[in-house]
Amino acid sequence: MAKKKKKKTNETISMPVLNSNAAGIDLGSRSHFVCVSQDNVKEFRSHTDGLHEIAQHLTSHNVKTVALESTGFYWQQLFALLQDYDFEVILVNARHVKNVKGHKTDVVDSKWLQLLHSIGLLSNSFQPDNFTKELQIYTRMRKSLIEESSRYTNKMYKSLVLMNIHLKTVLADMTGQSGIKVIEAILDGEKDECNLEKLVGRNVKASRDEIVKALKGNFKDEYLFELSVNYNSYKLVWEQIKETDNQIEILLVKWRNEKGNTELRKKHKKNKRVPRQKNDPKFDIETVAYEMSNGVDLTKIEGVKLSTVLVMMSETGFDIADDFKSAKHFASWLGYAPNRKITGGKVMSSHTPKVKNPLSVAIRMAANAAGNSQSRLGDFFRRISYRKGRVVAITATARKIAVIIYNMLKNKTEYSYQYEKDEEQRMRKIQIKQIKKKILKFNIEKKELELA
Repeated sequence: MAKKKKKKTNETISMPVLNSNAAGIDLGSRSHFVCVSQDNVKEFRSHTDGLHEIAQHLTSHNVKTVALESTGFYWQQLFALLQDYDFEVILVNARHVKNVKGHKTDVVDSKWLQLLHSIGLLSNSFQPDNFTKELQIYTRMRKSLIEESSRYTNKMYKSLVLMNIHLKTVLADMTGQSGIKVIEAILDGEKDECNLEKLVGRNVKASRDEIVKALKGNFKDEYLFELSVNYNSYKLVWEQIKETDNQIEILLVKWRNEKGNTELRKKHKKNKRVPRQKNDPKFDIETVAYEMSNGVDLTKIEGVKLSTVLVMMSETGFDIADDFKSAKHFASWLGYAPNRKITGGKVMSSHTPKVKNPLSVAIRMAANAAGNSQSRLGDFFRRISYRKGRVVAITATARKIAVIIYNMLKNKTEYSYQYEKDEEQRMRKIQIKQIKKKILKFNIEKKELELA
C-alpha cells in the first residue's frame, strides 16, 4: 500500500492579546511618541496642551490602559494627568523593556512598549500614595541640601588649613558651636590666637595650649575671602534646610490632624538608645512614625536611626505589606537579592543589581552601623565580613534588616531576635556537621574525647 502524503500546514505561533485596548508611550524632553496600534504612532509635544492632546487622542481610540517607561523625571506629569483622565497607567522599569537588536528610534520604542503591554509582559513599578510622594519631594530636597552643606564645610576646612589654622584637630565638629564662633571671629578681623581660644568651649577635650597653637595662622586676604564666601553659602544652605523642615513638619501635622492616633501618641516611649544626630530634623519624627505604623518602633533595630525612619516614611510609607507580596519581594526591590544568570546549568553571575533607591542606601547605612554594634546583628555582620569582606557583609545585613522591618510592619510586632535565633540555630547545625567530619577523619573515639 502506498503511504499517505502528509499535508503541509503553515502553522504559526501566536501570543494571546490580554490588553486589547493598550497603548505605549515613548517619553522625551521635547516630545512624546504615542502608539495605540502597531500601524498608528503619533508625536505630541511635551508641554501641558500636548499632554491633554495625548489624553484626548487615547480616548478617541478607546484606549483603557497605557504603558510608560520611567525615563528620568519626564514621566511624572504625564503619569498624573493620565490618571486624572481615568486611564490605567503602567510605569515600567527601563531595564525590563530593552528592545531587540536593530535600528532604535522613538517610534520603534513606542511600538515595542505597546506590543509588550498588549500581550501582558509588562509589570507595574511600585508607586507610593500622594501623601508619601509629597513628603518624598521635601525629604529628597533636604538630603540634597545636607550634602551641599557638607561640600561647603570641606571648602571652609581647606581655607583654614591654607591659613595654617588646624581647627579640626582640636574640635570634633568644625561647624559646631565653638567652631562657628571661631570662624565668625576670624571673618570679623580677629587674628590673635589667645582671643580666639577664649571662644572655644570648656568641654573640648584638647588642652588649652593645643587650642592656642592650632589657632595661630597666616591670615592672607585671598584665603579670608574664600572662607567668607563659603561660610555665607553654608549659612544660606542651612536656612534652606530649616525652611524645608518647616514644610515637612506642616505636612506631618496635617496628617496627624486628619489620621493621627492620640492613644498611640500617649503610649509611645522614645527609645533612649537612639541619640539625635546633628542633621536630624528638630520635630518629633519618632512619635509620628510610631503612629503611622500603628505602634511599631523601628528604631529598636540596631543601626536604624531617625534619618532611616524618615527616609522610609517618605519613600514607601509603612504599609509595605500591601505593596509587596513577601519580605523576599521587598528585599529584591531594594536590590539586596542576587541577580543570578544561569546558562547550561552553570551560574555565570550572581551579583546584586545596582539600585539607586534612597531607602536602599539608608538601610545599607543602617547595616554598616549595626556592624559596629555589640549585638547579634553585629555578630552576623562580622562573621560575613571575615569570610567575604565588608561590602558583601553590608548587603547581607541590609537584607536581614529589610526582612525584619517587613515582618515587624506586617505583623505589627515589636523587634525580637527570632530571626537572629533562627540564624544561630542554622550556624550551630553547620558547626556540628563540621565537627562530625573531623571526628571521622581522625578516627577519634568517645573515650579519647572524655580524656581530652
